[in-house]
Amino acid sequence: MTTRIPGLHHVTAISGPAQANVAFYTGPLQQRLVKKTVNFDDPGTYHLYYGDPKGSPGTILTFFPFAYAGPGRAGPGMASAYAYAVPAKDFDATVDRLTAAGITVPRFAERFGARVAILRDPDNAPVELIEDAAATDAHGFHSVTLWERDPDRTARLITDVFGYETLGSEAQGGIERLRLKAPGEARANIIDIIRTNADVPGRPGAGTIHHIAFRARSQDEQDGWIETLARAGHRTTPVIDRQYFNAIYFREPGGVLFEIATDPPGFAVDEPEATMGQKLMLPPRYEPLRDRIEQALPPLRVAS
Repeated sequence: MTTRIPGLHHVTAISGPAQANVAFYTGPLQQRLVKKTVNFDDPGTYHLYYGDPKGSPGTILTFFPFAYAGPGRAGPGMASAYAYAVPAKDFDATVDRLTAAGITVPRFAERFGARVAILRDPDNAPVELIEDAAATDAHGFHSVTLWERDPDRTARLITDVFGYETLGSEAQGGIERLRLKAPGEARANIIDIIRTNADVPGRPGAGTIHHIAFRARSQDEQDGWIETLARAGHRTTPVIDRQYFNAIYFREPGGVLFEIATDPPGFAVDEPEATMGQKLMLPPRYEPLRDRIEQALPPLRVAS
């Protein structure tokens, strides 16, 4: 039996060299590297997971780092940005700290009445920080922005099927942003949709988002979503074991790759929570190849 989607589980993006990515997200952004593993489809490449100290759903940003990836470009049918919710009382201090660390913080924008700072990571990906009175730390997501040629079709899926509410729209600089919110959750609960008529298509590569994942609180919920989405005309993949969650995938009407990921078993399933992210963790099928894989992967230094 399905219920409403409670919000985002994680966002997965593509980056260039892994060390620059780790240095930025564990350094100035102060996220924890909660899991250091490999791309399950390409074990010669890292898969890095950042989040809060526990690796909670709604805080997880993951990367496929490819050392020689060319720069990507967001476009229609892609997610274009992820935003962290920063407690309102800490917003100015957070921006001051980032500036002192050498991060360029342009003049604040305002979005739906809240201040927004837009940084750039080492691959020029936009990293948004949004002032949020309800946030208790700066680890949880605030929102993800989608670029769509026809926002209405995507909005209907997220509201009519996923159960989000429409909060309204806002126009700035000729760009209209529609805001949708999952009710009842304090973080990672907002999807913004921007209409784009860009003639130039997006290009996957370093600095772009690969997919966004919504939460299913249990395997039963995820099974229910397979049936619910099928009835709504969206065929998903079979359930795929990703070691730390089970995943199903489908393309929403505008082309963005959506995933629904289970909360369990979580990131402490194969190592103690206290030491998560320190050791390279491999799925069982790759464990016999550990020596070869470790020799192929570059060493990583996490910011202290």
